[in-house]
Amino acid sequence: MDELLINIPSDLYKFLLVAVFSLLIGLSQKNLHAARIAQYSFGTDRTFTFIGILGYVLYIVDPNSLILYSVGLFILSVFLVINYYNKIANFTDYGLTTIMIALITYSLAPLVFREPFWLSILVVVTVLIFAEMKETLTTLSEKLNRVEFITLGKFLAIAGIILPLLPNVPVVSFTSITPYKLWLAVVVISSISYLSYLLRKFVFTNSGILVTGILGGLYSSTATTFILSRKSKFAPEKAHQYSAAIIIATTMMYIRILILAAIFNIQLFILVYPVFLVLIVLSSILGLVFWYKAPQPANPINEEFADKNPLEFKVAIIFTLLYLAFTLITSFTIKHFGASGLNALSYLVGFSDIDPFLLNLFQGKFTVGMDVLAQATLQAIISNNILKYIYTMSMASKSIRKTLTIGFTCIIIINFLLIFFI
Repeated sequence: MDELLINIPSDLYKFLLVAVFSLLIGLSQKNLHAARIAQYSFGTDRTFTFIGILGYVLYIVDPNSLILYSVGLFILSVFLVINYYNKIANFTDYGLTTIMIALITYSLAPLVFREPFWLSILVVVTVLIFAEMKETLTTLSEKLNRVEFITLGKFLAIAGIILPLLPNVPVVSFTSITPYKLWLAVVVISSISYLSYLLRKFVFTNSGILVTGILGGLYSSTATTFILSRKSKFAPEKAHQYSAAIIIATTMMYIRILILAAIFNIQLFILVYPVFLVLIVLSSILGLVFWYKAPQPANPINEEFADKNPLEFKVAIIFTLLYLAFTLITSFTIKHFGASGLNALSYLVGFSDIDPFLLNLFQGKFTVGMDVLAQATLQAIISNNILKYIYTMSMASKSIRKTLTIGFTCIIIINFLLIFFI
């Protein structure tokens, strides 16, 4: 970019940028107001182009004191106020969008002169996108309720307020886990769960069974398996689709754990990602084979994975307590029993929520090698898959128990064999 503009006068290409950006904004306004009466809008393509050029001229003439630029801003504001009063009086329209966009257009000149090029592009792109998203944003606002805003507030609080305030030094001597690392684990897990929750509620609102398995598995494959197994009894015509979704939920578990390893322990991630890729591909193939072989009902019914909000305070408290408990148990086990003790522990914790245990492994500084941590990770996953298989055998429809037995048996056996390749 610099080589291209080196022979072009600086003021010239900055003028062209302001003029082009203003024209684009004006064309966007013309498109939005195409169906309206001419007197209804302040202006469109030419008007907004002239506003941008006016800001450029008044800024470049006196860039230090900005007196002329300020006078121009005042005069433009007077015209905008008159136009706004006219809209209220004649059309009962209280919208301020056009006025705000006009003021942003006038401000392009100092932005182009004083700030990096990418920031000017970002401002223009943002204006163009949000100006065109009126109907989309209106639809979204109708879906949101007070609970959703409270949920968003919780997420911003735990990620943007609490996390930066926590110290990143160990509180006790027998573990390297700090309050910051502990809460960072809560934030990361909450982020993944919250993303799944938002996708399920606002993007895939009428999601089918397979999408339910994908999004639910990203949140919690164990909870998803429990719920889908139970539902399969009450929808015999879709039972085999439920079996596919349950296997796909396990695929998402492998993806989620691999992401967590990449975030918290890149060395461990490098060691285990080939193994995880094999397990992801295997479980995906099994799930898709089960799905395409399943009889499709003539009138498929939309599914909704009705889980609790992932940012409930008690959920965060339970996760924190489990994380602390596994930190103490893991440190004690490794100190007194070494790698063999960690292996036994990893099989046991798989019958509970494995995320706190795995995050403790990923973040902690233990005296065992990285290969031992990798083996413990896969062993915990094996026992967790066994737990999910027990759920399916006790709650799923009898017609899909054979399918799920084949699926989980293949996954568990391959998972176990891959431990020896680490």
